[in-house]
Amino acid sequence: MIHLRALEVFLAVVDHGSFAAAGDAIGLTQSAVSLQIKSLEQDFDTALFDRSKRPPVLNADGLLLAQKARNIVSDFSSLRQSFKQQAYSGDFKLGVVPSVMTGLLPCCLAKLQAQQPGLLIHLESGLSRELATRVRKAELDAAIITEPQQTRDELQWKPFAAEPLVVISPPGSEGLQDHELLTRFAFLQFKPFSLIGDLIERQLRERQIRVRPGMVVDSLDAISLLVREGLGVSIVPLRKHCRSWHDKLVITAFGTRPIKRSIGLIERQHNPQAVLVETLHKILQQQSREVHFDV
Repeated sequence: MIHLRALEVFLAVVDHGSFAAAGDAIGLTQSAVSLQIKSLEQDFDTALFDRSKRPPVLNADGLLLAQKARNIVSDFSSLRQSFKQQAYSGDFKLGVVPSVMTGLLPCCLAKLQAQQPGLLIHLESGLSRELATRVRKAELDAAIITEPQQTRDELQWKPFAAEPLVVISPPGSEGLQDHELLTRFAFLQFKPFSLIGDLIERQLRERQIRVRPGMVVDSLDAISLLVREGLGVSIVPLRKHCRSWHDKLVITAFGTRPIKRSIGLIERQHNPQAVLVETLHKILQQQSREVHFDV
């Protein structure tokens, strides 16, 4: 008889790359993981891994089972949840980019917590690429990130907001065009190699704007404060629920057509927490629609 737990252990090995790593992730010893896999292979009367390699890798039958097993585990999770009222308990691990952590997220999590008082939410901050990798490895249930240029097949992208890029400058710079601000004042650059940093760099190159190097800063909130103190100008997304950060700043549209960063939730395909992620996504969408910013 094939047990659902064995399929879950098998998928953990697939997601984490080895028996030992899977055991660490789901709280089993390596020998217990091996026993579950051997049981599964006996039930199907076939080997699922090429054990001549270290660590063992999926063979053709293993790859086929991995595709089918995700649907089985996901369908069972949805079936089990359908017999419950929409109440959840336990841990929910959510990754968040810092700019959303201090913007839209707090009021949305308050609504989620009010709906699901038994839920223990673990928030972990990081850059978009790092968080997407952790979701893929099942270290996080979902993450709120800037839209990646490419999404791997095992991940699902669920956007909920689009924020226009603007030039922010200190008081006294009113009336200047965006290219004048960017070439006249020192430029405060958001951390390179981040998705939002890459987007800004591409737009500057396309418009052939050569900025005056100033500082490199790893926080959008810090950039706003530094600009308010007259230390330069910057390009940032105009974030909803962050009006206080824009007090005493001059805000100028960047470009003649809106250039926006898309923010959304990313999760694994066939995520056991898919219903909860969808609940949070709807809250984020609703809250995002309630706040508008015009440049």
